[in-house]
Amino acid sequence: MHIAMISGEYPPRWGGMGSTVYHLSSKLSQMGHRVSVITRKFKGEAPALNGVRVIGVPWTKIPMAFTRSYGRSALNELQKIHSVDKVDIVHLHCPMVSWDEKQFDTCQREVAPVVSSMHGTWLGERDGLLLAAKFGEPAVWLNPNDIAIRFLAKRYSNFEKFAIRKSALVVPNSRATMADLEARYAAPGDWNCQVIHWGVDTGMFVPPHRDSEDEAHKLREVHRKYGISEESTLILAVGRLAARKGHGMLLRSFARVSETIDAHLVIIGRGSLKGKLGKMAERLGLSGRVTIESGMPFHQIAEMYRFADLVAYPSYYEGQGLIPLEAMASGTPVVTVNHGPLPEMVDEKVGALFELGSEKDLADSILQECSSRSKLQEKGSEGRNRVVEKFSLEGNAKAFIGVYNQALSSSGSRGNS
Repeated sequence: MHIAMISGEYPPRWGGMGSTVYHLSSKLSQMGHRVSVITRKFKGEAPALNGVRVIGVPWTKIPMAFTRSYGRSALNELQKIHSVDKVDIVHLHCPMVSWDEKQFDTCQREVAPVVSSMHGTWLGERDGLLLAAKFGEPAVWLNPNDIAIRFLAKRYSNFEKFAIRKSALVVPNSRATMADLEARYAAPGDWNCQVIHWGVDTGMFVPPHRDSEDEAHKLREVHRKYGISEESTLILAVGRLAARKGHGMLLRSFARVSETIDAHLVIIGRGSLKGKLGKMAERLGLSGRVTIESGMPFHQIAEMYRFADLVAYPSYYEGQGLIPLEAMASGTPVVTVNHGPLPEMVDEKVGALFELGSEKDLADSILQECSSRSKLQEKGSEGRNRVVEKFSLEGNAKAFIGVYNQALSSSGSRGNS
């Protein structure tokens, strides 16, 4: 089968969408399928994968509007590819590409049936930003992209409605996203919809080898790097330094935590808020207890997951959220929000959930989790088992092959209606 992936993100530009498309493409290729990825053109080379061809296309660098310009370029490139190498299925990754009804009809008439993965929604993104502002996150409306989402989300949600109505099959990445589509996007009662949670690489994200002297040495080096003792608790947060990720809430909660236990917080993420978050940490009296890393190579992030005692993920909005799964695959418990899709992955067996917007509840949850190292290890082991059983890349690839076959068998009955 020749599968065309249309994704606004792909390495070397990582992100949740880019990561899932990269790993799904790799697994599909290993299963004997051919994949063409049509993404936005960026500087740098995409990582080479056997059986995966990556094509970068032009796009207009204007917030939100890029989804339309990229969508037009992607459809043009898709038609060129199909003319010389027949495409069997088109896998559209929304909402970072916006097709109107005519473009969906053109694709399904002239190329192949469309499967639309919904990685979240623009209206959900807007709600996350409004929550971030409500709960005092720094610099919520300084980012041009966030300002565009605030004022244009409703307009661009119309393109998501087209995807729901015109795709042969729609695949939300969580039950929460499916409920969002049903409640706010007027999904038809007979729509073809199947939830598939994204999985993570259980070969890259692995638990620590506790009897390994090499691992013990690396752990000592990490503690030395951050100036903490072997007895200190290392708390990790990974994610883009953007308002809706909740790092301000985390810092305020960590100030409470550090009054009770000897702990160090490491935040890893790209973004424009590093300076503001650093100043916030200083105002909270956390100098020397908080480190903000602008970025790390993937293998180093995987090591940090293994060496952390606990991962905190206080995001105000996610379509699904991969960070908790990466932590769980690494044998590290997670504290996250009792909101949206996150409880679909995390519960008291693998970590803890805290009340959205409550810095006290977040602090109390962190302290409760860190009160017993043996309990942390038990929850870490359970988290690893859960990811292997329910959130693996192999399971993803098999589920999507099933979806592609459904779309092919039903093509013509829905997408061209």
